[in-house]
Amino acid sequence: CRLQPKDAAKMPESAWKLLFYTLSWSYGAYLLFFTDYPFFHDPPSVFYDWKKGMDVPTDIAIAYLLQCSFYGHSIYATAYMDTWRKDSVVMLLHHVVTLTLIAFSYAFSRGFEGGWRGLQGQGAALGLAPLPGSPRAAEPTPLPLPRRFWFRLYWFPLKVLYATCYSSLQSVPNIPFYFFFNALLLVLTLMNIYWFLYIVLFVGKVLMGQMQEVNDVREYDVEDSKKT
Repeated sequence: CRLQPKDAAKMPESAWKLLFYTLSWSYGAYLLFFTDYPFFHDPPSVFYDWKKGMDVPTDIAIAYLLQCSFYGHSIYATAYMDTWRKDSVVMLLHHVVTLTLIAFSYAFSRGFEGGWRGLQGQGAALGLAPLPGSPRAAEPTPLPLPRRFWFRLYWFPLKVLYATCYSSLQSVPNIPFYFFFNALLLVLTLMNIYWFLYIVLFVGKVLMGQMQEVNDVREYDVEDSKKT
């Protein structure tokens, strides 16, 4: 592959994320569509017969382990290994919030939040991860726009936020840590909107002819090259 040095430096990051997102999304899809869990078609069912201290099924616990290990690593990788971008601070906050949500969700046996994120979060992220060897290995394309909207700005509020904000109180009126978990989920929703606007900005610049080549609008060196 004849990659530019800048793009070659991004390849390990992109290849690793592509591999993890593919495996994680596939396992999340397996849990939701090829097991007996009705979470996708009936999100409120996750709170049926819920009680404090209940056991987390092994297959869902595996999803928790995968997600926690990835986001724990991602906090370090974003701060010390990955290319620093305009949204890196938000990305760090996202990883901390997500890790906190998943870890506390497991600790308090709220299996829905952690298990669902395996599909909705990684499904959208999979659209952002290009194939290894691509000349623009770590840069977004217009392709993820509908996918990101569908997974993170449609299904996430429709299925996750509806179940946790409304249905949980219907099934378990005194469910513990209600505001804590939902506040974290709402913060993630705001971040989803933030990144969606980045992609809209990118697509807008391409359509208006303001970009001669496909560049990541989050990169600092893109602005520097324009100034020079």
